[in-house]
Amino acid sequence: MSRFMSARHISLDAYTPGEQPRNRKYIKLNTNESPYPPSNGVVAAVAEAARGLQLYSDPECKQLTACVAEFYGVSPEQVLMTNGSDEILNFAFVAFGDEEHPFAAPEISYGFYPVFAQLNRVPYKPIPLKDDFSIDVSDYENIGANIVIANPNAPTGLCLTLSQIESIVASNRQNVVVIDEAYIDFGGESAIPLVNKYDNLLITRTFSKSYSLAGARLGIGIGCQSLIADLNTIKYSTNPYNVNSMTMAAGIAAIGDSAYYRKNCDEIISCRSYTKRRLQSLGFAVTDSKANFLFAAHPTVGGKELYLKLKEMGILIRHFDSEPISNYNRITVGTREQMDALIAAIELIMKEGNIK
Repeated sequence: MSRFMSARHISLDAYTPGEQPRNRKYIKLNTNESPYPPSNGVVAAVAEAARGLQLYSDPECKQLTACVAEFYGVSPEQVLMTNGSDEILNFAFVAFGDEEHPFAAPEISYGFYPVFAQLNRVPYKPIPLKDDFSIDVSDYENIGANIVIANPNAPTGLCLTLSQIESIVASNRQNVVVIDEAYIDFGGESAIPLVNKYDNLLITRTFSKSYSLAGARLGIGIGCQSLIADLNTIKYSTNPYNVNSMTMAAGIAAIGDSAYYRKNCDEIISCRSYTKRRLQSLGFAVTDSKANFLFAAHPTVGGKELYLKLKEMGILIRHFDSEPISNYNRITVGTREQMDALIAAIELIMKEGNIK
């Protein structure tokens, strides 16, 4: 850190992204990327868009916004496209959080929430999960604070029902409730139908997971027109050209090829069930994940030791050192072949007993 760093940021505890090593070829099951490539239509659309890179992208993302609005059954004025869902989440902390309007979130959840709060000087209240890692809805009813909940939650994969989400939103009408639906396409029920009923509900989504566009960085915010107008004020005060031309083209083509991506999601859901059964047969405790990953722990095999051994064998999973999840690992669901390789590696590790 240089001597010029602002004092207000010296203690910032920055988000740690998942490993993206380049030193060798790994089976990557650590960052919840899709194992399937973008559709041919997306690849062609991106190549065509590259021909116009001498021009700025459309700051209003008009064509993409219209496609997304039609797909989700809302109006274009209820949609904001962003540089990944991280950007829309940050916009929400900037727009709606201050000393009088703190944010509350599950204590075990997406690691960027407390970072955004700290960066924007917004008071932040982490709420413990229940012993089974589920969210206690009553902890969030009438809480008197803005709320952000990942549904399904990360890294647990557990999901609230639509009625539970509505209970939280309805009981906090004086505060904004952000529902982060990054993983909703893998088994949960979206709260988008509630945005016309509640003016305090903001849904965030991403093309990174179910649409195989993690490298393109494309996110969505969906809410009532006035909420989206607030977020647009933040966008145009920071980076009006936040979505590049090739990413816009990719998003439009991906929506057009939604049947291809739905099939991929269904394959991942099937493989998730298969892998869960295999892990359970080896003695692992596995949560009822509705995301494109599994959250698993073994009673005699330490989480960190398993992560390190698998890394030595060319397989990456995600380990978290913090309690009470230090014995758990988050495992992205890949192809059937990748998951068979994972199981085979775990079986070998357990057979040889080469974990301390």
